[in-house]
Amino acid sequence: MKILQFTIPVPINQTIIVQKDLLPYFYPHLHRHHEIQLTWVRKGEGTLVADNNMHSFTSNEIFWLGANQPHLFKSDPSYFAPKSKKTISALTIFFNPNGQLASFFDLPETRNIKKFIQQHSSGFKVPQQHVAEISNLILQLKDGSGVEQMISFLDIFKKLLSYKKLSPLSTLSQPQDYSENEGIRIATIYNYIMQHYDKPITLEDIAKQAHMTPQAFCRYFKKHTRLTFVNFLNEVRINEACKKLTEGSYDSITTVAYNCGFNSITNFNRVFKRVTSQSPSEYVDSFFQNVES
Repeated sequence: MKILQFTIPVPINQTIIVQKDLLPYFYPHLHRHHEIQLTWVRKGEGTLVADNNMHSFTSNEIFWLGANQPHLFKSDPSYFAPKSKKTISALTIFFNPNGQLASFFDLPETRNIKKFIQQHSSGFKVPQQHVAEISNLILQLKDGSGVEQMISFLDIFKKLLSYKKLSPLSTLSQPQDYSENEGIRIATIYNYIMQHYDKPITLEDIAKQAHMTPQAFCRYFKKHTRLTFVNFLNEVRINEACKKLTEGSYDSITTVAYNCGFNSITNFNRVFKRVTSQSPSEYVDSFFQNVES
């Protein structure tokens, strides 16, 4: 499992890379790279892991991921079904702010862009009301070349700089500095949790994945995520529960709770409210009210 440092192939005559993906599912491993990433999910749904936080994503959403920010777009399990015909589609812009563009961002006229980049090292989601204008600019950048492409690139920043509030994707203020071995170990831990959240996972189970004693694992996990293992696992489970509840195809809230790894509805309700500040029924009502409005 080769993770965390990922090298984006950069053509010798380009500083801004546009990547078009049409695949059965998103790249399934936690990774990071020196480049900032702006991804427009044109089709697909799942869970975005950014540092120590999780966010549901669906079609027509745009995410900014900071340089060296560990991340993973985890497609929903249905994409991995043996006979699945589902596909994902995404357009992504990559650029390295510390590479050939560094001197450009040091110009007096672009220092506000450099400040913006520094302020958003933990990433953000583009507010939904602005997705149309940013996605149009991403398309212009993809179809342009030379000066035209650079103009579209600057137009994206012009729009982003005008948005009042961009909530970070992660609670970590600075990117974590992992060695390659640590990166592989953390990716293995995350991957195991994401694949087995719906089943009982003991501390002994997860510590074994990291080749550690339970006590050493607890210290290691807290140091690198600033969360306890139980809190992280609960957040994964609640994130999956939120997706199931808003899809509207569940039999009951109790069914969702058990399908997401909780062994009692009381515990599910308590954890759900701690993570979302709402009860499951309040969350569903609020979601559909917002959809209707």
